[in-house]
Amino acid sequence: MRLDKYLKVSRIIKRRTLAKESIDRGFVLLNDKVAKASSEVKVNDVIKLTKTNQTFKVKALLESATEEKALSMYEEL
Repeated sequence: MRLDKYLKVSRIIKRRTLAKESIDRGFVLLNDKVAKASSEVKVNDVIKLTKTNQTFKVKALLESATEEKALSMYEEL
């Protein structure tokens, strides 16, 4: 699944456009590398997200899921 869509479906970021903007500005790293919105998220990938003065690090557990299973898509590190 695309990184921007993954962030939206997993409810880490509320809207896909905000996810894309955050990725384009370099606030999101995928496996400690600068990512593009079209980067594919796979199981066990680590996503690092920086918001203002907070940093979140999550590990992808599922590649795709419905919004009902959003919280089971990742674990916080």
